[in-house]
Amino acid sequence: MNADIHSPMRGILLKILSVVVFVCMSTCIKAAGNDIATGQITFYRSAFAMVPIIGFLAARGQLRDAFRTTNISGHLARGFVGILSMSFGFYGLVHLPLPEAIAIGYAMPLLAVVFAAFFLGEVVRLYRWSAVVIGLIGVMIIIWPRLTLLDQGGFGSSEALGAIAVLLSATLGATAMVLVRKLVQTERTHTIVLYFSLSASLFSLATLPFGWSAMSWTSFLLLVIAGFCGGIAQILLTESYRHADMSTIAPFEYTSIVLGIVIGYFLFGDVPTGTMLLGTAVVVGAGIFIIFREHRLGLERKGARKHVTPQG
Repeated sequence: MNADIHSPMRGILLKILSVVVFVCMSTCIKAAGNDIATGQITFYRSAFAMVPIIGFLAARGQLRDAFRTTNISGHLARGFVGILSMSFGFYGLVHLPLPEAIAIGYAMPLLAVVFAAFFLGEVVRLYRWSAVVIGLIGVMIIIWPRLTLLDQGGFGSSEALGAIAVLLSATLGATAMVLVRKLVQTERTHTIVLYFSLSASLFSLATLPFGWSAMSWTSFLLLVIAGFCGGIAQILLTESYRHADMSTIAPFEYTSIVLGIVIGYFLFGDVPTGTMLLGTAVVVGAGIFIIFREHRLGLERKGARKHVTPQG
């Protein structure tokens, strides 16, 4: 691998840029208002994301190749689970403070470890299991004040339902990660990205008869921008993995909480509570430990391969 391709600093920069653009996407969706159907939001997010994605693939001469697949059912399954994840996530986003929705979403990589162990047979040892359990305790610390609202207001509490929705989104997102892990065994990355946006657009469009609402021009523009941001962020994220190892760039995902707190405070008047900050610190700490542990194991595996004799 040449130096131009493997450039950790470039990978980190692209990762941070993807986080910034993803947070901008979430901000636009939240600003569009909470009276828009989630299916409607996911359609705009998915359909307009295809514009930069198709343009990017066409510019690189990969568009025709991207449509070639031998596993259309796998793409449809990944798209269906992904659209459900986005729908729950967007519902929670418009009913919760922005930083809180972001923090609960950090449960996804923790749950992905669990699902990879059960469904893909990946080896997960004690250290990672411990970090996952601690991280999920952190998630419960964040959402517990919202769940207590169920006792006061029943299932009519939008904040409680929002917290549950984001947790469901994280669970489905982790399931989608497992499906992607299976797809990458036979499918190219740009094919996976393109078919996800395409299938998600079609699945979300199917919700049109179930109560899409008329939008103001401001809301329409915000959702269109959100879609473009989603596509651009996906390109930046994909490109970041071309220049650096996942274990190198993954910790920078947590910069989103800093952006979420700042944007949430200045645009929406969201003031993070002590409980939310404590739970977030626990979740982020557990996530970084898992990433660090994976990095160490990766180095050990590389070192073991270097010292293997020709006889094995």
